[in-house]
Amino acid sequence: MQIKRKIFKMPPRKPIYEGKAKQLFEGPEPGTLIQHFKDDATAFNGAKSGTINGKGVLNNRISEYLMLRLHEMSIPTHFIRTLNMREQLIKSVQIVPLEVLVRNYAAGSFAKRFGVQEGKPLGHPIIEYCFKNDALNDPFVTEEHIFAFGWATPQEMDEIRMYAFRINDFLSGLFMGIGIRLVDFKLEFGRLQENDREQIILADEISPDNCRLWDIKTGRKLDKDRFRQDLGGVEDAYREVARRLGVLPQEGDSYVIEVNAKAPKVSIKKSKTVAKKKKK
Repeated sequence: MQIKRKIFKMPPRKPIYEGKAKQLFEGPEPGTLIQHFKDDATAFNGAKSGTINGKGVLNNRISEYLMLRLHEMSIPTHFIRTLNMREQLIKSVQIVPLEVLVRNYAAGSFAKRFGVQEGKPLGHPIIEYCFKNDALNDPFVTEEHIFAFGWATPQEMDEIRMYAFRINDFLSGLFMGIGIRLVDFKLEFGRLQENDREQIILADEISPDNCRLWDIKTGRKLDKDRFRQDLGGVEDAYREVARRLGVLPQEGDSYVIEVNAKAPKVSIKKSKTVAKKKKK
């Protein structure tokens, strides 16, 4: 299919940070950032890398939808609004250097550590913490480690734990309603200074990149494990999650943005996928 390209002159943007799956740029207003979702995919702390075509667009749509739904549940997040197919305007926060893992079923490294079969129900959700440090391979830590190194206060950990359980309850029900089992997922939180008050809010993203999502009927994996384990059909799995949530991009022009701090290029590509609006 012929691809039509159209270049848009965009103002220069100051790069702030580039991670494995996203880039951050200075936002248009004080206290804001632009979060750009890439198609890059990594696994095993960068030991495996590749590209999942269209992942950035899908993760942007999925994360936007879930963040908005969580906001309706009075869970504060860094999300402000979507800017385009790959970018969101978000609040600038000081990231708490922890990965918060919420597990409902045994899978991945958890299943290996405890020698149990993948898919075993855990009875009740389990929360684990990792110190965010790629050089150290994100080691598991306890709250004693967290307090000893000053990564978060006891009050902040109480809030993080409370939000993690609430998010898990809500997302588990939401995904179950569309035939998907929420096996486990990773959250990140940040400190927001606003109106002379500091609060803990949800940051990063929620998408098939950081959630394990299995089809309830077939057990088919609909997340990044398809990339990690060379199962194939990665793009289709991400699209299926977006389709069931009702946020699959419409047929027509979709924007693929190549971020460049000087002058990002925007190409317009005809999508082959027809989305069906989710009936409310």
